[in-house]
Amino acid sequence: MSFTDGLGLAGFVVACVLAASSGAIFRPGTWYDSLRKPSWRPPNWLFGPAWTVLYILIAVAGWMVWKKAGLVSVPIAIYAVQLVLNATWSGLFFGMRRMDLAFAELVLLWLSIAATIWTFQPVDQTAAWLLVPYLCWVTFAGALNFTVWRLNPQAG
Repeated sequence: MSFTDGLGLAGFVVACVLAASSGAIFRPGTWYDSLRKPSWRPPNWLFGPAWTVLYILIAVAGWMVWKKAGLVSVPIAIYAVQLVLNATWSGLFFGMRRMDLAFAELVLLWLSIAATIWTFQPVDQTAAWLLVPYLCWVTFAGALNFTVWRLNPQAG
């Protein structure tokens, strides 16, 4: 790996760490603990490791496409949009306690991830496939967000 490639990978890792930091700023806390949740919700301890793996995959996928398409390209622009949407969700759900807005934003996130996969595929199929677990997890997160919202209509 060249020095430039290493710097590029570091940049994608930093971008993912920045997106992930919203989850550290806007934590679940006692408000979330008090909400009714479905029986199929994973334990709280699972979210950190799951997101760590996903952010690694997201960073590597972005880096792989950047090496082939460049920083100023449609795939990387869409990638950046999905990272911003990713970072926004925690503030809406845990910070503002707006499960309705968080769900609507999550739909946009899902669409942006699907668009990222679609635009990555012609550039680097492996990079596109690296984002599939992310899309699956966000699909699950959307179902969880929606269900918690519906179980707690007064908690907004």
